[in-house]
Amino acid sequence: MTNSTLSPIHIIGGGLAGSEAAWQAAEAGVPVILHEMRGVRGTDAHKTDGLAELVCSNSFRSDDATSNAVGVIHAEMRLAGSLIMACADKHQVPAGGALAVDRDGFSEAVTAAIQQHPLITVTREEVTGLPPEEWDLAIIATGPLTSPALAEAIREKTGKDALAFFDAIAPIVHTDSINMDICWFQSRYDKVGPGGTGKDYINCPLDETQYNAFIDALIEGDAVGFKEWEGTPYFDGCLPIEVMAERGRETLRHGPMKPMGLTNAHNPNVKPYAVVQLRQDNALGTLYNMVGFQTKLKYGAQAEIFRMIPGLENAEFARLGGLHRNTYIHSPTLLDQSLQLKVRPGLRFAGQITGCEGYVESASIGLLAGRFAAAQRKGETISIPPATTALGSLLNHITGGHIVSDEEPGKRSFQPMNINFGLFPELEPGSIVKPEGIKRFRGKDKTIMKRQLIAARALEHCKTWLGAA
Repeated sequence: MTNSTLSPIHIIGGGLAGSEAAWQAAEAGVPVILHEMRGVRGTDAHKTDGLAELVCSNSFRSDDATSNAVGVIHAEMRLAGSLIMACADKHQVPAGGALAVDRDGFSEAVTAAIQQHPLITVTREEVTGLPPEEWDLAIIATGPLTSPALAEAIREKTGKDALAFFDAIAPIVHTDSINMDICWFQSRYDKVGPGGTGKDYINCPLDETQYNAFIDALIEGDAVGFKEWEGTPYFDGCLPIEVMAERGRETLRHGPMKPMGLTNAHNPNVKPYAVVQLRQDNALGTLYNMVGFQTKLKYGAQAEIFRMIPGLENAEFARLGGLHRNTYIHSPTLLDQSLQLKVRPGLRFAGQITGCEGYVESASIGLLAGRFAAAQRKGETISIPPATTALGSLLNHITGGHIVSDEEPGKRSFQPMNINFGLFPELEPGSIVKPEGIKRFRGKDKTIMKRQLIAARALEHCKTWLGAA
């Protein structure tokens, strides 16, 4: 069977998941039609019509594949020929131990690769309902910003209410407006990451009085109203900064404003009470984003409150923070293990709409959906990644995690999840062996070894899976 005789797979949504799904299917030799509404209709969060635009942070988080679950999924995606990871690697900017990207260069690279692929056709249009029946194989990868019309069509088809939560965006500051007589460059614990030097973050120190004044301002700040979206829960991994402040005065100091691992270059003998970090946001280094400072504050309040931070008193903002609504389906009850909608075989979901959280997680589910759909189109057996891999463990969470039922009334409800070692199966008994010469082996040292062993197993099993897939 030649490529010209294969019917196309239709993919709705040109974000990270949709772009990755399209790439994987096309690389497998299957034609793809990618439907993207931006260019015809915008969203509340996107600023361009580029594919795979990053609307929140520019960080793909840790790139450590030896003992960090996010780094492991990075490595597995690279092994699988991920377009998203290839473009991220090409457009990385210094970020300590993390993989961060120039957001514009990254999106432009993904867009160019998709548009130049001979088996991918990009169609700019809004799909307002479920794919028509003649689209026998399709993937909905519309992400957390699914249009109301499509979201309603999904609800009507599944008979289940889509869940929703708020997601907030952090501000971006012009580098030359930051007062470096107060701030200094340093990565936490001087850690050197991909393309970094150990001095990859700009740090703004606060003493106790300044910190408490800042907390007071956040709590009293003029926040966006919630009448329309009332009752929608936040995702704990992306809480607005002022919501964290309301949960306790010390919350921020033990979260995004923790001072650990940092020494004030201007006053090394005085430990800061709290620190605000900014991470490089573009390749030129002219923009830095405020790490962990997602917010729902109104624009006027943001500028006033954030300029209370020492070093940012004259900050010029390239983008202020914002708020948008995320939507995801109850995947464990709706999808089978190959991400197909149970009530309509051939229709798959991918990305954050499935209930994963994070850029790489979203793209990784797109990667799997694209591979599964391509195999189905070619009449091949669909190969599911082992649960011991990062890809398989995340897939298991999405398609089988946290189902509430009458039989298990105490079981926790399904919620969005980043990749983490808690999703991986336990190691075989006896796998963790105390190194020679160490009398006490427990706590942190044992945890590190466990994570290293899980990571090594995951990569080994992923290579085997890809070789057999």
